[in-house]
Amino acid sequence: MTTAIRPAATVLLLRDGATGLEVHLLRRTRGMPFAGGMTAYPGGGVDPRDGDTDVAWVGPAPAVWADSLGCDERCARELVCAAVRETFEEAGVLLAGAPAGSEGPDVVPDVSGDEWEAQRQALLTRELSLAELLAARGLALRSDLLRPFAHWITPPQETRRYDTRFFAAALPAGQEARDVSGEADEASWLTPEAALAEMRAGTRPMLPPTIHTLDQLAAFPDVASALAGSPPAPLSPITPTFADEPDGRWAVLPDGTRIRLVVPLPS
Repeated sequence: MTTAIRPAATVLLLRDGATGLEVHLLRRTRGMPFAGGMTAYPGGGVDPRDGDTDVAWVGPAPAVWADSLGCDERCARELVCAAVRETFEEAGVLLAGAPAGSEGPDVVPDVSGDEWEAQRQALLTRELSLAELLAARGLALRSDLLRPFAHWITPPQETRRYDTRFFAAALPAGQEARDVSGEADEASWLTPEAALAEMRAGTRPMLPPTIHTLDQLAAFPDVASALAGSPPAPLSPITPTFADEPDGRWAVLPDGTRIRLVVPLPS
């Protein structure tokens, strides 16, 4: 039986820290049906309603994103909306602002009040769509705050498969990433080097896409250069294979890159 592949989006949320570029990471709770106990970025599956609704939009149009992401326009709309929605759901950060030509902040400066929290919860339960939230608030999605970063597809042998586009975005001024996701038991800002060091020490398990994208991020000294350099490699889909060797288990990428898996992947 062939496992269905679900389209998904994940976001490398970035800020400039005291020692350089930092990325917001979540440690998924153990027992999650996918990647339990693993450190990852905010992200999740698309909501098909986003492909049907005319979302207020500032920045590159869905047709432009379709060219960048290698998909049709409807899929591109769903993926960009998923990136914005999941970042709000899992980190409490909303990439939205006043519609073009209207008065108001370019990016909403604070989304931490009780009314915002009620709407975030409604998004989590799918009682509310992203389009409905933005319309109720008189806001537009800011697609210009996102950059394409990578494209990974879960290997065929996995019981849950995702076709995931990775995006990069800067933490908007005035907003704070918060530990609000019920799917994570830890949220932290780390430099890519620090996160990878913990992974290699065996204290921060990660899936191959997280390891590889952190390694790519480590080449950038700050947020501006990371956004300017996205994507850091051609945006071709990556599906790893796995090799068991005397020195351990390795994920092997199509270009020959090898990623040593320090902690066994969850079964």
